[in-house]
Amino acid sequence: MPGNRRAKIVATVGPASRSPAMLRRLLSAGVDTFRLNFSHGSHDDHRQAFEAIRALEAEFGQPIGILQDLQGPKIRLGQLPGGPREVQVGETLTLTLGPGEIPLPHPEIFAAVRPGHQLLIDDGRIRLEAVAHDAETITARVVAGGRLLDRKGVNLPDTVVDLPALTEKDRADLQFGLSLGVDWVALSFVQRPEDLVEAKALIQDRAGLVAKIEKPSALDSLQQIVFEADAVMIARGDLGVEIPPEDVPGRQKEIIRLCRQLDRPVIVATQMLESMITTPTPTRAEASDVATAIYDGADAVMLSAETASGQFPAEAVAMMDRIIHRTEAHPFYAASLEATAPQADTANRAIAAAAVDLAGAIEAPAIVAFSSTGASGRRIASHRAPRPTVLLTADPAVARRMALVWGIRSLVEDEVTDHDTVPIMAEEAVLRLGIGDDRHSIVVVCGFPFGVPGTTNSIRVTPLAAARKEPA
Repeated sequence: MPGNRRAKIVATVGPASRSPAMLRRLLSAGVDTFRLNFSHGSHDDHRQAFEAIRALEAEFGQPIGILQDLQGPKIRLGQLPGGPREVQVGETLTLTLGPGEIPLPHPEIFAAVRPGHQLLIDDGRIRLEAVAHDAETITARVVAGGRLLDRKGVNLPDTVVDLPALTEKDRADLQFGLSLGVDWVALSFVQRPEDLVEAKALIQDRAGLVAKIEKPSALDSLQQIVFEADAVMIARGDLGVEIPPEDVPGRQKEIIRLCRQLDRPVIVATQMLESMITTPTPTRAEASDVATAIYDGADAVMLSAETASGQFPAEAVAMMDRIIHRTEAHPFYAASLEATAPQADTANRAIAAAAVDLAGAIEAPAIVAFSSTGASGRRIASHRAPRPTVLLTADPAVARRMALVWGIRSLVEDEVTDHDTVPIMAEEAVLRLGIGDDRHSIVVVCGFPFGVPGTTNSIRVTPLAAARKEPA
């Protein structure tokens, strides 16, 4: 994280960024985690990108996160028998399960839709209202017209559709991603907490599970979904279609605050620097949008088409990096984070809060946390410490997952085995990262007995100079 940037950058890999040379440029520009979007590209494409990223990780000696984003049960129209057509406001259309005027090959929709429900086509550009339905047809009135095209996406903000959380394609993609060794798996179109169950059973702790919030029904069960997930993505593309656009900013703040309360990393995604797909600079509104996510306390902000297919992928990452730096340096930033600080309502969270407060009181250059699972790092990150947090773990997979977590700089170290090793390893890590010098003391958080998850129970202040002394 150049310049001790705290918020992380996620960049999507695609045709514009898949080459090893461009991936290197993106990493140098500031990417912390790369996203492989399984809605596009072949398994071979994703394998090549994965291998190139891991080669860069070995070269730079820096843990890099890789996030697999599953396509999910995306609802789309079928092929229009007469080709593209213009539909007018007030016109009546018939959507059919089989061949017909407008094919919609999703029987679950015909079972769930009701008169008065909205059907939004092509990201809401065309809006329909259901008038009547049976098992194989939906009669709908056009509320907003336009050019209707084959295979366009359909959003149903008023309808809870009984679709499987994982399609057959998703299951095959998931097994492939896990065989590669992805660090995170993002589940699309989550509607209810139960949607996470099958994915968690298949993953079996081999990766972290990210719940994508993009359905109104997910907002109704938000706390349970966040609790079940390992991380959350605010996917504002579909969410912004299915709820009024004016509601999106407030919902974004609610989700980020809840994720901080539950120690879950949260990503803000979609259209953050959209104009940089075709231009080398963003709009002022886009710069403000990225900054707002940082002020809100997001762990990470994400680039989609900007890096996957845009003309200026490296420039988009560099711009996002600069916006984050400027925002985090602003006098209002610390106050905005303090206003949404989580409660220290458990012993583990109280220790994390105490470590942050102690580091501030003694002006420690860093907090060092020893963790076998990364949980200590996530709890400290939730309190948004103004000092860097260095997480030491013996598990490379944990170190890579931390590349998504606010303010964490992770290093892979041998497992701690005794008390005397703790200050020495902490000092070596801090000095290796160029944080602090002999005039400083650091705050160290760890647990006893060593290597047992959930036993973080110790805070100590270690002078850097004293830590060099040989143990007695």
